[in-house]
Amino acid sequence: MVKRSLEASVTGIEQAKKAFAHKGWTQDNLAFEVSLKTRQPIWRFFTGRSIDRHIFIEICSVLSLNWREIAANPPEEFSESKELGGAEFLDIDALVQQVRSQRFDKIQDQCGTLQLLDVSRPVRIDDIYIDVNILEEIASLQWLEFADLQKFTSQEFDRFGLGEVSQRQMAGIAAVQTYSKLRVLGKPGAGKTTFLQHLAIQCNRGRFAANRVAIFVTLRDFADESKEAGEFNLLNYICKEFITCGISDPSVLETLLLEGRVLLLLDGLDEVLHQERKGVANEIRRFSEKYQKNIFVVTCRTAAKAFNLRRFTDVEIAPFSQDQIVAFAQKWFTALTKTNIQNKQEQAIEFIKKLDLPENLQFRRLAASPLFLHLVCCVFHHQNKFPNQKIAFYKQCLDLLLGKWDETKAIERDEVYEGFLLSQNLKLLSQVASATFDQGNYFFEQRIVEQYISDYICDLPNASTEPEELQLDSEEVLQAIELQHGLLAERVRGIFSFSYLTFQEYLTARKIVASYNLQALERPLERLVSHITEPRWREIFLLTVAMLRSADFLVLLMKQEVDALVAQDSYLQKFLTWASQKSFAAPESAAIRAFYFALARTPHLTPYFALICIFDQDIFLDAALDNLVMECTIADAHACDDALSYTLAIAQDAGLHQALQQLKDLLPDPEQSRESIQTWWQTSYPAWMEQLKTAIAKHRNIEHHWHFSPQQQQVLQQYYDANQLLLDCLNSNCEVTDVVRQEIEASLLLPIKELSKREWQGGAMRKSEIVVNRAGEAGEVKQ
Repeated sequence: MVKRSLEASVTGIEQAKKAFAHKGWTQDNLAFEVSLKTRQPIWRFFTGRSIDRHIFIEICSVLSLNWREIAANPPEEFSESKELGGAEFLDIDALVQQVRSQRFDKIQDQCGTLQLLDVSRPVRIDDIYIDVNILEEIASLQWLEFADLQKFTSQEFDRFGLGEVSQRQMAGIAAVQTYSKLRVLGKPGAGKTTFLQHLAIQCNRGRFAANRVAIFVTLRDFADESKEAGEFNLLNYICKEFITCGISDPSVLETLLLEGRVLLLLDGLDEVLHQERKGVANEIRRFSEKYQKNIFVVTCRTAAKAFNLRRFTDVEIAPFSQDQIVAFAQKWFTALTKTNIQNKQEQAIEFIKKLDLPENLQFRRLAASPLFLHLVCCVFHHQNKFPNQKIAFYKQCLDLLLGKWDETKAIERDEVYEGFLLSQNLKLLSQVASATFDQGNYFFEQRIVEQYISDYICDLPNASTEPEELQLDSEEVLQAIELQHGLLAERVRGIFSFSYLTFQEYLTARKIVASYNLQALERPLERLVSHITEPRWREIFLLTVAMLRSADFLVLLMKQEVDALVAQDSYLQKFLTWASQKSFAAPESAAIRAFYFALARTPHLTPYFALICIFDQDIFLDAALDNLVMECTIADAHACDDALSYTLAIAQDAGLHQALQQLKDLLPDPEQSRESIQTWWQTSYPAWMEQLKTAIAKHRNIEHHWHFSPQQQQVLQQYYDANQLLLDCLNSNCEVTDVVRQEIEASLLLPIKELSKREWQGGAMRKSEIVVNRAGEAGEVKQ
């Protein structure tokens, strides 16, 4: 049998004392490094008395000594060939298989299922798991200047630093095979724990690391037990876990470890409370150095990367790619819906198709996270569509990050700040989001966000007024928000952003609405409508209008701002007057104005609008005439003749029909020689084309000679987009009274002269009436 205790020789004690003196430690320091509750074993070691062999070996390891050279008369069993546990363990492969067999059910029970959020039953990991990809370079460790990040647009924001632009990715299992000591970082809900569970199950079945035994340890459980025991000792902790599987001999585990036959999976370093995290990290370091032949994988939130694990390689879980999103959705609908296989597959296909639509961009952004992709699938499954009102979904996502996700996993976190409630977290984050978004910043320096936090803390009860204390508190709050909530993320060194642009937009809208209700003034909304021509504010408008308990005042302000865009340009007013005249007395006058608006700005590109109004004969004819002009412009006699024949067939006005027939008669005979047709085209075509345009203008009042300057083209585009945004807001199921909705819809794209004739001056009710209406509002953000 292997001796259970060892003592140091006289020469060994002398070597140990020299190494100890070189460290400059006290015996208490050494006891801490060896994870001992008292320094008594250290005193016994230096006085040549017997101590437990595990402690003896650990002391020598910490002092960088060879324990065999320090021990007095080490027994022969401690030679390299025999210390593995005796003759019964000579066949290490057989031992691995035996231990895996005894622990098979334990690992399956521990790692074989997932408890997904809002799903009442456990789900088999095989039914839902998607292989993850790994980034070998941690983006937040890069050094970049703030100016380097300003060039990124909102479309590029979510991709920056996440591997889809320039970083090379590798499969998660390949990373474990490449690095024997691996720390896997990731955002909340990125799939870190699920990845470890998958590794354990695959190893358990012999499909990965088939010559090893998988051991899965939840580090917060290890920390809790270590706190009660008074020491951090992974070996003892795992030995106790082995006993539950019928393996009571501790030499079995040590044999496996010394032979390098263990796949040790340590989950959730960030979930360990701060006061215990150093002890846990030190124990992982010591254990991995002592049994370095094994494979070690530790998971941790990216924000906790500062807690360094020596000789471990840090990698980061990459967001889901489009292919991974598709694969996950297919598995999700197959595993979690109770319809037949065909319906499950059809719903998965429909989900993927609709997720790619432009109006679902915000859902697609969040779908890069497995946690949020699961929620998106849930919402779609119950409604068979993505919700028009997104605020409830965003609120659920924020609630998850701000605490509910930890609650579902029974994780206890350190206090962020004394008295810092969930509502205060939201208020603070809304302030940061609004201020940075208003400045056009998706990225912001650490000192800037800490200043926002400091300004907020100043207003809390019993807050310190000392600048140095405020600075320390601000740093602490920022670290806690990044680590615990994951809403703010360090994208490169010293530069932060919201983890998802969607959350910055949602919180910005929330701040606008809260300010509007709190102040009982319209100024926050007036500031908002000043951004109506800026595309990046589009989502803010849609979110704000959905949050307001009454959106009347906002949509009326938007209508005023839209009309003002073209109010001072007489030529543009003339253009709008023409479009209005074309739609006079039509039942869908706004839609018809939109048709002629597009017809004049982008001639020959209006068949879609014509199809929308296919039952309106006037629009159908005007679309045909527009197509006729296009066909005749390309100088093809056959095409021109065919287009004229088609238009003549639908033209009911006698004067127009006669004019078009005369022009058709002037066309060269298609059977003539090519030279004759070309001569006609060169000599007679210009005048003929002018006659065609004149006839159309005379009989249909369609002008094909609107000449807009580049600046006017830009204004018209902004005007058109702003009107579309206004319509999208009205159609978003927001709280707008019928009278406001009907008046806005009827007055879209009208010139100022026409608007002034309507009862609503300038396209909006008198502000006094709106303020009176506001008095009945509840004065809170609609959730």
